[in-house]
Amino acid sequence: MRKNLICYCFGYSEGEIIRDVEENRGTSAIMEKILSQKKKGACNCNYHHPEGR
Repeated sequence: MRKNLICYCFGYSEGEIIRDVEENRGTSAIMEKILSQKKKGACNCNYHHPEGR
């Protein structure tokens, strides 16, 4: 498991999201992908996140 995992459903770490924001001049393509997938019901945070959130 990667350090500082932020998204347990899709496996994104804090560092990956920070790097994505820096590369995309203040926006995050990763966060857009996560939000889009959540709207489609494609995440299962209650199962994947150790705290069930």
